[in-house]
Amino acid sequence: MKISNKNISRKESITVEFFYKLTSEKFKLKLLSNKVGFDRPITQQNLHRPGLALAGFIDLFSYNRVQMFGNTEMRYLYQLSKEEREKSIRRIFNFPIPCIIVTNNNDPTEELINLANEYGIPVFGSEYSTNKLAFLVTDLLDDQFAPRITIHGSFVDVYGVGMLFVGKSGIGKSEVALDLVERGHRLVADDVVVFTKKGEGILMGSGTELAKHFMELRGIGIVNVQQIFGIRSIRFQKRLEIVIELELWDENSSYTRTGLDNSTITIQDVEVPYLKLPIIPGKNITVIAEVIALNYLLKHYGYDAAKVFQQRLAEELKKGRQAREERIIDYFEHDFE
Repeated sequence: MKISNKNISRKESITVEFFYKLTSEKFKLKLLSNKVGFDRPITQQNLHRPGLALAGFIDLFSYNRVQMFGNTEMRYLYQLSKEEREKSIRRIFNFPIPCIIVTNNNDPTEELINLANEYGIPVFGSEYSTNKLAFLVTDLLDDQFAPRITIHGSFVDVYGVGMLFVGKSGIGKSEVALDLVERGHRLVADDVVVFTKKGEGILMGSGTELAKHFMELRGIGIVNVQQIFGIRSIRFQKRLEIVIELELWDENSSYTRTGLDNSTITIQDVEVPYLKLPIIPGKNITVIAEVIALNYLLKHYGYDAAKVFQQRLAEELKKGRQAREERIIDYFEHDFE
């Protein structure tokens, strides 16, 4: 199975207005200036503390980032005279700054607010400490600017393991997902699954805003899994841990028999365990999916059944044929029918 890089997308920018909607309640941001500059673009996920720029060194001023004024910046401005303070603020306001956040409940100076209104630069305030708010905002912006890929499949949380079912249209991905939900597992998304790369080695999957937990079942139509099975049947996001490709049984295709040859698939430079599961009449894919999830958890905690069996087999071969022939089988008394 191949995942096309053509499906990968990335946001180029977000507006200050969108940023404020995301952070006003979550991070207790409040608008200190007039409602100006809300159409300014934010193009960087990193933040900047403009201490050196305020002091006059602007050669390396990262003006295109959200500017964070902490205790250091505010103390510096407080100790300046009114004329020096205005000169210092104008120096950085001549650059196209997206917005400013004043942390630690610091009171912005009168010059800062007046000049922000003049230059059309929004100023926000927060009671959070600089370090805490920087961590939260950076994490939020990382999510917004992270690369995303859209994959056609069904994504289910099975025993806490994020399993993506892929395969040709009509192979039965949605039916397997629905059966798993009926058995107590949770649907993340069906048909269109969006995966966002978080840091190195982590892909978080979710549904689209439009589809969410709706599902198309051939012969029935559109159903809402949350409304039918309740809130316990869904998740809004989950880490991708296994990809299972469903395909009709093909005698010319190769399928793993021992589980020693661990296959992976690369999605956005992240290697994810991959299994190809053949479908034949009477095969219970739902139960097999549960076993795959439980076996994955056992491997995660250090027990690999395939390797344990291989080790036992090697030990038996070392003992030799005679030792195997001398083995006594002693049935329990009356333990037969």
